[in-house]
This record gives sequence, structure tokens and C-alpha cells, in this order.
Amino acid sequence: MFLKFIVVGTLNTAFSYGLYVFLVSVGLHYSVANLVALVAGILFGFKTQGVLVFKSYNNRLLLRFVAVWGFIYVIGLAVIGAMMHMGFNAYLAGAASLPFTAVLSYLCQRHFVFRDALAGKALKRADS
Repeated sequence: MFLKFIVVGTLNTAFSYGLYVFLVSVGLHYSVANLVALVAGILFGFKTQGVLVFKSYNNRLLLRFVAVWGFIYVIGLAVIGAMMHMGFNAYLAGAASLPFTAVLSYLCQRHFVFRDALAGKALKRADS
């Protein structure tokens, strides 16, 4: 499951980071660019991660997903800010924050957002 998460997450990350780079390049502050890329990535990622990785079609989980990404946004922003304080530019700092946010995202989605879908899969296997 983690490998599938990484593959789908790579697609989501490419989309979000591409948007982030574009927005920074047109003059947006990194925090605004990161927020816009995050919101667009959340909407795209909710379905791709939910359906392709966790086999969940439950749209009612969007609020949990958004809450998790609010938390991840704050952490990611702190990492980017700290790296920029160390001398990295916004592009490299944004890229360097990706491994941290990817691992955090997987753990939060597996154990908080889609835990019921995963528990249902475990129950189905136990019943078989």
C-alpha cells in the first residue's frame, strides 16, 4: 500500500509543486503560493489517494482530509521557512520539504482519514 501511495503521491506532488513553482515565479510570496498549491492539491489528492490507494469512495471524509492537510500545511510552511532562514531559496526549500510532508501525509491518512476504510478491508479479509 505504501508503494502505491508513493506513486499516486508523486503525481499529486508534481501537480502541487508545479503550481507552487509557477506561483512563486510570477511573484507570489512563498506562503501564499504554498497555500494555493495545497488547496488545489487537496482537492485533486482527496480522490486520487482515497480511491487509488485506500479504496475509499466516501466523500464525507473530505473534512478529515482537509484537517490533516491543514496540519501538514503548517508543518510544511515551518520547514520551508526554516530552510529559507538557513539560506535556501523558496524553490529549493519547497522541494526539500516534500519528503517530510509525504511521510507525514501517509501516516495521517492511514491512521486518521481512511482508517475506517482500512478497517473494513481487514474485516472483509477476516470474514473470508
